[in-house]
Amino acid sequence: MPTLDPAERRALRARAHHLDPVVSVGQHGLTPAVLREIDVALKAHELVKVRVFGDDRDAREALLSEICAALDAAPVQHLGKLLVIYRRNPEEAKPATRAVRKTKPAHATPRATEQLRATTTRRRRTGAASSARPVAPSGVPRAVMPRRRRSRA
Repeated sequence: MPTLDPAERRALRARAHHLDPVVSVGQHGLTPAVLREIDVALKAHELVKVRVFGDDRDAREALLSEICAALDAAPVQHLGKLLVIYRRNPEEAKPATRAVRKTKPAHATPRATEQLRATTTRRRRTGAASSARPVAPSGVPRAVMPRRRRSRA
């Protein structure tokens, strides 16, 4: 069972925060089918949340260590009835064999950059930043919505 240092564990907990549980362990406990589903989820996602429907905290701790030992995974977090498990995917760790040639985008040419600058909004130099209004490239002001008046309460 691989171990994680505190910085890795903290980063994985942050990544797992937004995940939903993908496997549930019910009344029959940790069956081979449940282990297989956790293994499939780890192969697909590397980081998995598992929901356990048992009330005994010690039983959930034992379940977490049993899952990690059986699947060669690392425990990340045990929070209530949720277990977070991590196993590095060896297929994703392989580097790309073919280098991709980077090209400049069309807007990166000097002329395109100058045209882009000409069409962006400009601020008037006469007032504060609140009086800034977008100006078309030809110098004609664009239609501006009137400001809404606030009601005095």
